[in-house]
Amino acid sequence: MNTQRTHYVTATDGVTIGGTVHGQGRPLVFLHGGIGDGDVDWDRLLGHLTGWFTCYLPSMRGRGLSGDHPDVSPGRQVDDVLTYVDSIGGPTGLVGWSAGANLALGAAARSDAVDAVALLEPPMRSLMDEQEQAVIGDAVARMGKLAAEGDLTAAVRAFAGGPFNDEEIAAAENAGYFEATSRYVMHLLNLLPQVMAYEGPTAEDPAVLNAISARVLVLYGSDTLPFYQAGARHVAVHVPDARVREVPGAGHAAPLTHPEAIAKALTEFFVPSGDLTRRE
Repeated sequence: MNTQRTHYVTATDGVTIGGTVHGQGRPLVFLHGGIGDGDVDWDRLLGHLTGWFTCYLPSMRGRGLSGDHPDVSPGRQVDDVLTYVDSIGGPTGLVGWSAGANLALGAAARSDAVDAVALLEPPMRSLMDEQEQAVIGDAVARMGKLAAEGDLTAAVRAFAGGPFNDEEIAAAENAGYFEATSRYVMHLLNLLPQVMAYEGPTAEDPAVLNAISARVLVLYGSDTLPFYQAGARHVAVHVPDARVREVPGAGHAAPLTHPEAIAKALTEFFVPSGDLTRRE
């Protein structure tokens, strides 16, 4: 039976935030990364999760089923997540990848409805060394140049060359990921300066992390950039109930390249062990 449907909410400034919904069971809200949207980033995991969970896949404003707005600052996006979570009712889990992981942390710090959070490589800019800053900076610059020339697919591929390793670039290319997400390049070029300029509380702040009462699992790939591993440790140090787990052979694009391993880790985290044993 096809259980796919849609779920929409209206943000506090009137913008519609929407996403597809799949499966049945404990509600989980999945927050995508900076490149894609709710459907494109998470579709490879769904087949492994919908028997256990109701998977909500909202997209940030300006993407997917959501309305657009020039304000895509981190604080505004966290407010959108909170509105979406509150509309579900009852205890809800959050799953976030990359930029979405930071939004999940920000929302968890402010919501009693979020009872568990799973993160895939939250990016902590303050933990980047000079070489990593240069790599990401060059990737953004190449994206802007190619976007100005009108080659949006090449532009998003160039940006991904910062966080993704060569094998992940090839896998994403073969899966059509860059072509599917090329329509968000201009949105990403609007988003990044707002993230850099934002002066409100962020997921990097120890005070924000310390306010999270939910259980937290942080996943990182064994082949990822060092600052993503440092970000995982940073969260574990400052969140009262957090643990870290390595995904062997994975890099930053694990939801695209290692969906079974990620889904297994999520199921083990969100499903009580007794229930998991009985189901298997």
